[in-house]
Amino acid sequence: MQALLGLAAGLIFGIGLVISGMTNPDRILAFLDVAGVWNPSLAFVMVSAIAVAAPAFAYVRRQGKSLLGVTIELPNRSHFPPRLIIGAALFGVGWGLSGFCPGPAVVALTHGDSRIALFVLMLAIGWLLADWLQNGLDARRSDTAGNTK
Repeated sequence: MQALLGLAAGLIFGIGLVISGMTNPDRILAFLDVAGVWNPSLAFVMVSAIAVAAPAFAYVRRQGKSLLGVTIELPNRSHFPPRLIIGAALFGVGWGLSGFCPGPAVVALTHGDSRIALFVLMLAIGWLLADWLQNGLDARRSDTAGNTK
């Protein structure tokens, strides 16, 4: 059941990205070009997304679980670990250079553009590299913790 709901949510998200034009990197880059020909359409998409997501976040903050009863832990608002800040900066640079973020890029794969395929390939390599680095750091921490006993 959860998988079907996840699939439905992903399809709705993808359809929304296509309808709003957010799978077009030129539209994203025009939004980021505040000194040039600025296109505010992404701002309207973001405001709409916040309006839809805010009640769900409020519910989860109160209940601590989803409508299906799955426990959800939201991040702490007062602590921002360095890896979050570094990751957000890298995300922003990649977004600004390419005009894509992960969701729209996966949806845009259906366009058959080799540049999009290359972006998604690099995205996957980045995820694997980040996972590998995190596993290495976790192993190093556990080794260090084990040696101090």
